[in-house]
Amino acid sequence: MGILNVTPDSFSDGGHFLDHNSAIFHGRRLVADGADIVDVGGESTRPGAERIGAAEELRRILPVVRALSADGIRVSVDTMNAETARATVDAGAEFINDVSGGLADPGMIAVAAATGAPYILSHWRGHSIDMNSRAHYDDVVTDVRAELVDRLAALEAGGVNRENIILDPGLGFAKTAEQNWEILARISELQSIGLPVLVGASRKRFIGALLPDGAPMTDRDLPTAVVSALLADSGLWGVRVHNVPATTIALAARRRLV
Repeated sequence: MGILNVTPDSFSDGGHFLDHNSAIFHGRRLVADGADIVDVGGESTRPGAERIGAAEELRRILPVVRALSADGIRVSVDTMNAETARATVDAGAEFINDVSGGLADPGMIAVAAATGAPYILSHWRGHSIDMNSRAHYDDVVTDVRAELVDRLAALEAGGVNRENIILDPGLGFAKTAEQNWEILARISELQSIGLPVLVGASRKRFIGALLPDGAPMTDRDLPTAVVSALLADSGLWGVRVHNVPATTIALAARRRLV
């Protein structure tokens, strides 16, 4: 899954693709480089980010979703807003990627049920403005698993088909660096829920901590690709990355060693 942020303030590439034409071009490039899905987002969820309204979110991303979908590209929309999810699915998006797991907007579950779109359910404890204060767990993997199971039950009760749900542990969302690594090391415990799992580690702060101080953001692509390749053997449904060629090459190398 290639990341396409149509935002001014995303942590690694904010402002790069605000222009619709440049965003559409980059989305096409992601696919040419090997992405199976392009994940389009119009609202930053970096630590400390302020919320925007659905109208502004749609202004940023709807033309991009329409153009990429018209090209036959599989599009996922990264949104916490039910209105945005409905409009973009109507415009051709295939997946709803809700980092809040349906908690940010009480209308999201109904939209997921009504559209029948595959829904990516992420672990989440609160908005970016204060999420770091919520990183308290007895055992992070056990607790994240239990909270995902609770949200899964809420989705099913709201009419979402279980077979349409993909799980995401929400790396970086109300989690410390050590907690993120613990989740990755024990990803099989989340897979035991019995649903596909997506991991989004790309360029996140805990990945950057492996590098020398002051290293450019793009230097995080190498450890991201290594993590992706190591996790591939676990049978993940997907990885969400900024640098598609780096991960594609890492996955190709892993396959040659099997």
